[in-house]
Amino acid sequence: MRLLVVEDETRAAALPRRGLVEEGFAVDIGSDGVDAVWQAGEVAYYVIVLDLMLPGIDGFEVRRRLRADGRWAPVLMLTARGEIADRIRGLNVGADDYLPKPFSFGELVARLRLRVRLLMRRGAVARPAVLEVGGLRLDLAARTASRDETPLDLSSKEFALLEYLVRHPGEVLTRTVIMEYVWDFASDATSNVVDQYVTYLRRKIDKSFGVPQVEMVRGVGYRLRADTGQQRLG
Repeated sequence: MRLLVVEDETRAAALPRRGLVEEGFAVDIGSDGVDAVWQAGEVAYYVIVLDLMLPGIDGFEVRRRLRADGRWAPVLMLTARGEIADRIRGLNVGADDYLPKPFSFGELVARLRLRVRLLMRRGAVARPAVLEVGGLRLDLAARTASRDETPLDLSSKEFALLEYLVRHPGEVLTRTVIMEYVWDFASDATSNVVDQYVTYLRRKIDKSFGVPQVEMVRGVGYRLRADTGQQRLG
């Protein structure tokens, strides 16, 4: 899941980013309000962590512009200003949550996961917290995966890659599209790294079970078979 953290202090942005990446998120960093509006217009983020005190335009104005542009990603406002009036104003301009500094990293992660779960239930079409395709089962809240009830030991990137494939069964996904979801702007990943991680994933979810579910579409990308049927690897 890809997040945007908007914080003008480099150190204050780097610390939560490192922890969030370890938790399995892909994280982009914005350094000011103008950057935040532009980045949120380019990428469909799951959640935006938005500092209130930003150079250029503040967090209140950023959130107002995002709403005006039809960008509905949940916003968690993160700020040293914890007065009730500021919280009320933030909620009035469309913030979904508010976390004053200093904060516990564990609380930040818990709030982000809550926002993602709520987002999955919001809208005309529900986004389930548990995804199941062809024997694969992903519990997004618990961050666990299994095939035919056998637990899978996946790294954070492998889980993110599998999640994206499972969300689009039967669709051919290009390497570029996969990179945009699983890796962030700061990553030096190339299309080759997508191939590497697909290989890692295949070893764990396909070859270990004799099931050919992740397919390469030559010259394009990859596809997850929605129904493996009776076919087995030799």
